[in-house]
Amino acid sequence: MTRTVTIIGAASSAAAYGPGQEEAPRALREAGLVDTLRRAGVAVEDRGDVVHEVFGEDPDSPEARNPLVVARVARAVAAEVATAVAEPGDVALVLGGDCTVELGTVAGARAAGRVGLVYIDLDHDLNTPASAEGALDWMGTAHLLGLPGCVPELVEIGGGAPLLEPDQLFYVAADNATPAERRTLDDLGLAVAPLADCVADPAAVIERVAAWAEPFDRVLVHVDTDVLDQRAFPIAENTRQRSGLGIDTLAALVAGFGRLPAFAALTVCEINPSHARDLPAQLGRVVDLVATAVTPG
Repeated sequence: MTRTVTIIGAASSAAAYGPGQEEAPRALREAGLVDTLRRAGVAVEDRGDVVHEVFGEDPDSPEARNPLVVARVARAVAAEVATAVAEPGDVALVLGGDCTVELGTVAGARAAGRVGLVYIDLDHDLNTPASAEGALDWMGTAHLLGLPGCVPELVEIGGGAPLLEPDQLFYVAADNATPAERRTLDDLGLAVAPLADCVADPAAVIERVAAWAEPFDRVLVHVDTDVLDQRAFPIAENTRQRSGLGIDTLAALVAGFGRLPAFAALTVCEINPSHARDLPAQLGRVVDLVATAVTPG
């Protein structure tokens, strides 16, 4: 039976530090995403961009900017994901946007059963309004877990809080944490395969995640492109000059997770096309990575 991949554009930078990520879904389509997926042998349903929101300052909520807009984006994504993953084997491909679109992916997928989230990111995104700098982009998993002090409108998306329990979240390649995040990681005992492990032995990380994923009805994979080494592959919103994954290693990890029996959604976030050194070539690599991940093995 042919797998259906449903493309859901979440063109939003509302939770970010500035504009740019809202252009990523358009750029990926223009780079040949749909044709590449069809050549790979999957049926493609492209639902277009279900939202389009651009970053703006929010003096009324400086500790958590634009929460109502972020909530609106997440609800729109959730509605589309819920129908896209209703049938086992089908996949939602969510094109962000900033990292908070994952709230919508998780909320929508929960309708199909118990979910597990593989979160590939150099950061943990476990900050709360009390410990961050105002951008909800840096607080995504904190809101998924419903940590104290988080924004109720985001924690309660999907009609049940929290969206995830600690055992439903697995960080991959994380290598950066604030003191508050480190305390939360320890207190909750969250699963982490750090950056060094992913660089040294990605196959072992895939095996570890596969064992963790066995109990779940749907497995979701989140890719923040700032996990890449931005010195070699500058395409993310955050182009900090520090070590990260090579594009080949990231592709191997995502392909491995895409082979998990319950794999149901891939969310790609934080691409800022204006930061690319060679946009056509770099987007082409991302398109190939996505196609390999969502194509049945």
